[in-house]
Amino acid sequence: MDNHDYRFKPYTRNSIKSAPQWKLLTPSQQESVLAVSRVLPFRVNAYVLDELIDWSNIPDDPIFRLTFPHREMLRTEEYELLCNIESGRSAGSEGELIKRIRMNMNPHPAGQLTHNVPYLYGQPIKGLQHKYRETVLFFPSAGQTCHAYCTFCFRWPQFVGMNELKFDAKDARALVDYLKVHKEVTDVLITGGDPMIMNARSLAGYIEPLLSADLSHIQNIRIGTKSVAYWPQRFVSDPDADDVMRLFEKVVASGKNLAVMGHYNHPAELRPAIAQQAVRNIIATGATVRMQAPLIRHINEDPAGWAELWTAGVKLGATPYYMFVERDTGPRSYFEVPLVKAYEVFQQAYQQVSGLARTVRGPSMSAHPGKVVIDGIVKLAGEKVFALQFLQARNPNWVRRPFYARFDPHATWLDQLRPAFGESRFFFEQEAHAEVSSIISSSAWDDSTISSTSNSGVDKRASVS
Repeated sequence: MDNHDYRFKPYTRNSIKSAPQWKLLTPSQQESVLAVSRVLPFRVNAYVLDELIDWSNIPDDPIFRLTFPHREMLRTEEYELLCNIESGRSAGSEGELIKRIRMNMNPHPAGQLTHNVPYLYGQPIKGLQHKYRETVLFFPSAGQTCHAYCTFCFRWPQFVGMNELKFDAKDARALVDYLKVHKEVTDVLITGGDPMIMNARSLAGYIEPLLSADLSHIQNIRIGTKSVAYWPQRFVSDPDADDVMRLFEKVVASGKNLAVMGHYNHPAELRPAIAQQAVRNIIATGATVRMQAPLIRHINEDPAGWAELWTAGVKLGATPYYMFVERDTGPRSYFEVPLVKAYEVFQQAYQQVSGLARTVRGPSMSAHPGKVVIDGIVKLAGEKVFALQFLQARNPNWVRRPFYARFDPHATWLDQLRPAFGESRFFFEQEAHAEVSSIISSSAWDDSTISSTSNSGVDKRASVS
């Protein structure tokens, strides 16, 4: 089948048995998919099944691991309990077990639920996050699913029915009201889920209000999407693909930059002709395409693969943007790699590409205080250390301020690192602690004031609306 001719059809836990490829899995692999997908989201489509997965290389094919659940994603005892319930060998409550497993997976890392939700006129705004001064994240309710789910995705709670932890907004009115007040915001990132799951009319309903003259301070509109890899037909052959392209042109004609933040985890996702055509079509509208993804064990640990991906993207006109460190959520023990290996993979990949692809930054941790990049592993004052800095931070004064952590060959995340040179705390922890102490001791502290994300190092109570 020509990969332009697909009509979108998702396969989920309830329908995957009807896919032709299901019979290619062993009984043990089938059991794993059905058991683990009770806890973690599972969704795939015919394009991914037919065009991206090499079924002669199962289970080691990277796109297979990227989309199909595996038993190692759960603890052995958790997996066995799920299998016992499904087979009727246990009378336990499946719902309680699933909830317990999910809550043990750190469903909202980096303070998303408690620290990033902004307030306006004393009320929290549903479907928004405002962590960094310049950028607001917007979660349209119509975009809270994807053409296919990544097994590592840190937004997995959006897809599994954990409504108390879900971010979504029915329309753009609250977003526009918030932006009219917050003139410091220059960028709006429309994310999900995947906004490109929406039809062109729904997408326009969220984007066009941002083109208002009242929001002239908004310079950049970003769309975070995996569709460029999992469903490139969205930009080429879908019934309303032309309407999407006209919408992109309208944004550019308004004088704003439209950036499609394309999530590419492996070069196989950019090899099909239609995936390359999707990038060309987007760029032809005047929009830009930026490429980003985390480094994930079992999927993209090969530096040559990253070099191929970045080089292919540059050839098409896309800009390599970020290599992330896998976040501390979901089945992290299955996907995480030590920070030292992440740095080695990034360095080795970086060495293989020309200057045009060296726009990429990483490996970067999107942690609670901000985006922390590992700049190097060096020896200073007789001590082996990680050289670190913030690329973005809750407190803008922290950005590009170098700091150092003791070398730890096993650390996989920022909170596992300890300050170098005998310090008890990192500088941002010291400043945050001092600010909290100052606020608590101040007579200005008032429980009736607005609790809000303050774009500083702590979640303090301040009227920012």
